[in-house]
Amino acid sequence: MLKLTHKVETGSPKGLLTLPLESRNKSRLKVTLDNGLEAGLFLPRGTVLRDGDLVASDDGHLIEIKAASETVSSVRCDDPLMLARACYHLGNRHVLLQIENGLLRYQHDHVLDEMIIGLGLSVTVEQAPFEPEPGAYGDYGHAEAHAHHHH
Repeated sequence: MLKLTHKVETGSPKGLLTLPLESRNKSRLKVTLDNGLEAGLFLPRGTVLRDGDLVASDDGHLIEIKAASETVSSVRCDDPLMLARACYHLGNRHVLLQIENGLLRYQHDHVLDEMIIGLGLSVTVEQAPFEPEPGAYGDYGHAEAHAHHHH
């Protein structure tokens, strides 16, 4: 089994590994590369994998990470103030957000969708890669862990 132990900045990947966000947050994980080969992630604790990252084995095999499509709620709007209001209300609930010009995306939740619609925006539920903003602490998991301590 191929053991992927560290991230590298450059190189020519020899394979592809497509993972959803939840798996890209794990540093120890048995995986199957897109070509069917078994591999294991043995990365330093706290490593977060983003779309396009390269991971390597100790013997130099390079694999490119690809963000898998998953069920997300997408909000498209040309009004930056309306999108900022939506970000404020979602952030207040410690929701992981992908923020782009004219686009806001979060993991699908019908209660959150109803809140966004109540703010006057439209929500599209679709399959798309999810790349949330890293938190102030450089990870994705902190916001979720933080949210559970406040309820």
